[in-house]
Amino acid sequence: MLNVVRIKNAVFYAYHGALKEEQFIGGKFEADVDMFFNFSEAAANDDLKKTINYDEVYKFINKMIHEKKYYLIETIATIIADNLLTAFPILDKVKVKVRKNNVPVGGIIEYVEAEVEKSKNE
Repeated sequence: MLNVVRIKNAVFYAYHGALKEEQFIGGKFEADVDMFFNFSEAAANDDLKKTINYDEVYKFINKMIHEKKYYLIETIATIIADNLLTAFPILDKVKVKVRKNNVPVGGIIEYVEAEVEKSKNE
């Protein structure tokens, strides 16, 4: 059985982007994380130790978002996916979306988003 726990729209203020101004001024980034694993035993026993602690996951993502400046949201999404699979062995698969708001493109768009889906065996 494969179940999913989702973190939706986690918001971070960070300093990523291809332009120097973006890395100096910063901006709002959002992340969605789908974590696929079997949590049937945790649900049957109401046991946090048998599932994923999403408070720990949020703090883990927050640390990754702020430990280094990146040019690409594609890189951020990939690093989050890779590190979650390594740090939380209970996970079978993750899907990570990273959104960047206020993108300097010379026009009006709501956001740009990159999505990565990875399995434990990749």
